[in-house]
Amino acid sequence: MAFELPTLPYAYTALEPHIDARTMEIHHSKHHQAYTTNLNNAIAGTDMESMSIEAILKVCKDKPAVRNNGGGFWNHNLFWEIMAPNAGGNPSGELAAAIDSAFGSYEAFKDEFAKAATTRFGSGWAWLCVTNGALEICSTANQDNPLMGEGCNGTPILCLDVWEHAYYLNYQNRRPDYINAFFNVINWDVVGAKFAAAK
Repeated sequence: MAFELPTLPYAYTALEPHIDARTMEIHHSKHHQAYTTNLNNAIAGTDMESMSIEAILKVCKDKPAVRNNGGGFWNHNLFWEIMAPNAGGNPSGELAAAIDSAFGSYEAFKDEFAKAATTRFGSGWAWLCVTNGALEICSTANQDNPLMGEGCNGTPILCLDVWEHAYYLNYQNRRPDYINAFFNVINWDVVGAKFAAAK
């Protein structure tokens, strides 16, 4: 079965002023659609056609077209899911306790996550992952992700796209401003549910 571009659970305008509508529209309908189409083309006629995207990502290291487009497809699926309008604020419950345990405080977590996103040279992603029940932060290049064995060793529950197409229309070369804005759209309820499932 072919993979399909997911429908966003909010309008392109919903994350403004933090992420502008034009960037959202191009990012979702052009970039994510291209990864989806190219992934389907890359796996057509192979055993991967019947595999889940997670299973594909674990075996695609030596298949660049599958790796790049499969990663782009999966990474963006998570990215859209963990954002929401009228979100942000602080995490709560078990996730907040795990963040305090791993990083000392929520503010320290924000600093470390922002550093991972800011210092990723070129294009890539920053990740918050669950590894053996604990949290860790890492970053990956291009469309790689921890499911491929890159960066962290655990299950991703939060990610930030730091490819220029994710922010350049609004923030130009000011990646740190985009990263700071991202904290205002994180849906901590969704991230918390993913944390509970991954522990």
